[in-house]
Parts: sequence; structure tokens; C-alpha cells
Amino acid sequence: MSIYDFKVTAQDGVEVPLSGYKGKVLLIVNTATGCGFTPQYSDLQKMYDEFHNNNFEILDFPCNQFGAQAPGTDEEIHTFCTTKYGTTFKQFSKVDVNGENAHDLFKYLTENTSFEGFDKNMMGKMLEGMLEKAVPDFHTSSDIKWNFTKFLIDKEGNIVKRFEPMTDLKEIEKAIKEII
Repeated sequence: MSIYDFKVTAQDGVEVPLSGYKGKVLLIVNTATGCGFTPQYSDLQKMYDEFHNNNFEILDFPCNQFGAQAPGTDEEIHTFCTTKYGTTFKQFSKVDVNGENAHDLFKYLTENTSFEGFDKNMMGKMLEGMLEKAVPDFHTSSDIKWNFTKFLIDKEGNIVKRFEPMTDLKEIEKAIKEII
């Protein structure tokens, strides 16, 4: 099984086989429009602008599982992202990334990566404290912990690395440059 075996639904309702992305570096992100990390849309767009001509794509999957921070319809979310942050990368329909209703793509991504902890910055410590209260053993599962978790995929469809929400985007850019 590989990333190319999955089909996803675009924001406009069209089914998209990920096999159409063969030969491209992908950054798959679960996002939310009302999250403290939502301003990352601006940085993701800059990253997309910088690397897009080098066979790089960002695949944006809104998710409402973390604090109900992605309310609204697919169209409302798309309009918010394009007007507030000027996003032009591909956005897909809202999905669950954890649990029994998780999209198969995210089941695959989490089953083939592990949670290695949050960066020890202020946001990482805050999120860790919040999660410890709600799910004391959250460290032990590979589930996605919050919005804006990112998965870097190489041109052959292999998962290269998982990045947690507060990972410095410069670190992600460095990883992208190594495989483009």
C-alpha cells in the first residue's frame, strides 16, 4: 500500500485519486480556520509559491475534531482561506483524522508515523498540558494531536517525516529542499 492507493474528495466535491500526484513532493496538512495555528496558512502559501514550480504540492484537509475549530461548510472554509490568506494550493473536503470515522488516508499516515512529541516552545508546552488533562496517555498513540500536523511525502509516495503543529516552518522547508 502507498499514498497513491487513496482517493480523496476535493473541496468542490470531485473525487481525486492521489495517484495523480506521482512524481511530486507533497505536504499533507490537517487544518482549521479558527485555530491559534491558522495564521500558518500565510506561511504555507509562501512555501507553496516558492516550491510549486519544483513539483511540490500542499494538500489541505480541514478537520473539525480539535476544539471544533473548523466550523462551516467546505465552501465557507475555502472562501475564508482564499480571501483571508490568499491560498491557492489544493483544498479538500473536511475530514476526520482520528477515530473510527477517520479518512483512510489519515489512518495510513498515522499508522506509518509516530508522535515524537511537541517542540519545547511555549505553544508546545501549552498544548501538551491541555492534552495531558484530556487524554493522559496521549504520548503513546500515533494519533494526530492537533490542527496543522503535517506529513511530508517524497516523489515516490513515501512518508518522509511527520511534523507537529508548532514545528518551525523553516525546518519543514529544509526537509522539502532535501527531497525536491
